[in-house]
Amino acid sequence: MFEETFKSLIEQSEITIGDFAVCSLVSIGIGIIISVIMLFISKNKSKSMILTTALLPFVVQVIIMMVNGNIGIGLAVAGTFGLIRFRSYPGSADDLIVIFISMAVGLINGVGYIWVAIIFAVVALVIYIIYSLLGVGGDPVYSKELHVTIPENLNYAHEFDDIFGKYAKRYNLYRVKTTNFGSMYTLYYNLDLIDDAKEKDMIDEIRCRNGNLDIICGLASTDPKELL
Repeated sequence: MFEETFKSLIEQSEITIGDFAVCSLVSIGIGIIISVIMLFISKNKSKSMILTTALLPFVVQVIIMMVNGNIGIGLAVAGTFGLIRFRSYPGSADDLIVIFISMAVGLINGVGYIWVAIIFAVVALVIYIIYSLLGVGGDPVYSKELHVTIPENLNYAHEFDDIFGKYAKRYNLYRVKTTNFGSMYTLYYNLDLIDDAKEKDMIDEIRCRNGNLDIICGLASTDPKELL
């Protein structure tokens, strides 16, 4: 009985319309379920990430089918898609695992094992939901994007290291821009605050050092276009 249940739907090199339709419906359905789960668990996910997880199983499935089940070639092509996705977007660890779940579902469906794909998706997503709801992984992270304007005579490379060391678990200067005809710099930081309630104290210390010039602090952007 189990041998028949986990038997591949595709047993020959030629793919029938019926087989393609069944596998595609399963891939699209699982992809939508994955994207909906991400949408409710992670409120700050970008539109592009939700769309990626919804369509990735179907895309990978079609790739595997078109290379006649050659998993090596299919994984190489699908893996390239995944690398392109994360080359332009600083995804977190949970983004990465969801991408791999989506790719695995498409891969399994691509060789016709639809019941294996369904069972795998259910088990993987249940574990993902449990770990997300339990908050496994440590203290909450308050991700912020900080823009600081400074006069040109300040050495911006390490000027605020001591301040960020007090208030942030992690910080990164990812962009520098000249402004006011080159007489000032605008520094762009990504940082994870230790305590969100201490944000004002951090800004006050920065104001004392940058001569009370403009400071903008807000939620970290999840859209790479907004970082330009």
